[in-house]
This record gives sequence, structure tokens and C-alpha cells, in this order.
Amino acid sequence: MDSFSTGSSGTGSPQFSTDEFMDQMKVQLAQAYAQEFLETVRGKCFEKCITKPGSSLSGSESSCISRCVDRYIEATGIVGRVLFSSR
Repeated sequence: MDSFSTGSSGTGSPQFSTDEFMDQMKVQLAQAYAQEFLETVRGKCFEKCITKPGSSLSGSESSCISRCVDRYIEATGIVGRVLFSSR
């Protein structure tokens, strides 16, 4: 039985614990973050760094993408720390 199955109470409403709910929310948030990350990298880093599309990346394109991704990860970490430290 999964965490959203109905219990034996016969009410038809889902029966799951707060821990199970929180675990589901964490998974969904992680998936949303990963999707946002990929969209940002594609939208910003690739457009900025890939000047001549081809079958492979040049050394400078690869280096540019690496730096761009590193900066995005660092900036996301800083924003996260600021948001969650004020609580």
C-alpha cells in the first residue's frame, strides 16, 4: 500500500503520516529545484557560452559553461542561506 492509499476507516480519505507527507514534499521540492536548475543552465549558460553550435564544445565553451554553472550554484547557495538564516 502506498502512502496515499485509503485506510481501513472506510472514509475514503487518504491516510498517511506527517513524516510520509514531508518526505513526499521533499521529493517534489528536489525535483522542482532540479528542473529549475536545468532550465537556468540551459537558458543562461548555454546561450551565453555556446557561440558556434557544433558537434562538440570547444575548450573555451566548456570552460565558460563550467564557470557559469559554478556561479549559479554559488549564488543559489548564498540566497538559500540568507533566506533560511533569517528564521
